[in-house]
Amino acid sequence: MAVYSPTLSRIHRHEMRGVWGDHVPPAAGGIFILTMERITRGLLLLSALVAGLAVLAILGFLVWFSLPLLRGEGLTQVLSWRWRPFQGEFGILPMLVGSLCLSATSMAVALPMGLGLCCFAHGVGPRKPAALVMGVVRFMTSVPTVVYGFVAVFLLVPLVRAAFASGSGFSWLAASLTLSLLVLPTVVLVLHAQFELIEPRVRLTTAALGLTRTQAVRYVVLPAARRGLLAASALGFGRAVGDTLVPLMLAGNAPQVPGSLLDAMRTLTAHIALVVATDSQSTAYLSLFACGLILFVTSVAVNLTLRRLNRADGGRA
Repeated sequence: MAVYSPTLSRIHRHEMRGVWGDHVPPAAGGIFILTMERITRGLLLLSALVAGLAVLAILGFLVWFSLPLLRGEGLTQVLSWRWRPFQGEFGILPMLVGSLCLSATSMAVALPMGLGLCCFAHGVGPRKPAALVMGVVRFMTSVPTVVYGFVAVFLLVPLVRAAFASGSGFSWLAASLTLSLLVLPTVVLVLHAQFELIEPRVRLTTAALGLTRTQAVRYVVLPAARRGLLAASALGFGRAVGDTLVPLMLAGNAPQVPGSLLDAMRTLTAHIALVVATDSQSTAYLSLFACGLILFVTSVAVNLTLRRLNRADGGRA
């Protein structure tokens, strides 16, 4: 609760002369501060309510349009392993497996790379190259997703096709490598923010122990950044699951469960983009709402898991 302070009143007295003239009431500064605090709290509360209602509205929209699938054999048709719309088979499970596999392999590449780059920027590497690395990472956040996909189509896909002499090159591997670059800035910047919070707190301690910058990062900062690592993993995974253009352009879009990294696959997001462009009335179209609901639940599950891990980590601390 805000408390009236004579000192703050004197500070704001001069600023408020333009409003009150030369006769500023003694308590005017305190009243002004209290009013601004109440307005700020009201605006923050309103923003939180709007955001929460928007999320609930999206969930309600997806559930409402998914209800027709619960009648008859609709749910059985959607939760199956075959997508053959012209034969009455509308299974989306291969696309669900494709989304999870692609996101997992992308994070398997992006997370170690992001951790290494962040450690390089915070003491393992020289200062000037480290600053250059962080500048490049920040620049990567401004590059449109379609540019990553377009460049990969002409550079990465031919390399995959030539290196393995199998298939067209549009595969799980090509999409995974490109998607790992796309989520890399998210991982690096989240870890970077966590490192910047920890380093000032332990700088004097590590210096007193005679640790070098590399040793301080390895033995002190990195173990203390566990929460940041969990947050980077969750946000990166969510970014990978929700991306559409990279899997649409590079994964081959075959509605099947991939048997190897060189097989074509289709994700839920790419499936939505492909079907919504060609259909708007059939069961195939209705299955898209089930896809959206699955993506929504996946995102919520990732965030809830992150919160639970953070609470458990805080309890042990």
